[in-house]
Amino acid sequence: MSYAGDLTPEQAWELLRENPDAVLVDVRTDAEWKYVGVPDVSSLGKQAALIEWVSHPTGARNDNFVDQLKEAGITADSSGSERPVIFLCRSGQRSIGAAEAATAAGIDPSYNVLDGFEGALGADGHRGLVGWRAIGLPWRQQ
Repeated sequence: MSYAGDLTPEQAWELLRENPDAVLVDVRTDAEWKYVGVPDVSSLGKQAALIEWVSHPTGARNDNFVDQLKEAGITADSSGSERPVIFLCRSGQRSIGAAEAATAAGIDPSYNVLDGFEGALGADGHRGLVGWRAIGLPWRQQ
């Protein structure tokens, strides 16, 4: 595995709560943030970084992703201490690529959130059975 591993949404929340240096990066698109909502980590004294991994509607990869992480203060830690970075997308797929890219850039440990914000499609063709929002973790409309 080329990143630190996968976390359930509950594990991600616990890591964010327990580690003051941990940061959440939502890698969905601007349209998803606006129309679906964003994770709300303000009760932990934090704010999620919103950095697109791919663009909407083309799906083109954001070639400036690592630079934008750095601009947001999410950089490789040369002090040797860990600053966990947790990547979240809609269903836990795109965020794997983001975690891999961050790890390749020396930002470690980088984690992926399983099931993402909304989870995979259910048998009824709808999302929302699993994921950050479905299990009741804090979120808000942008």
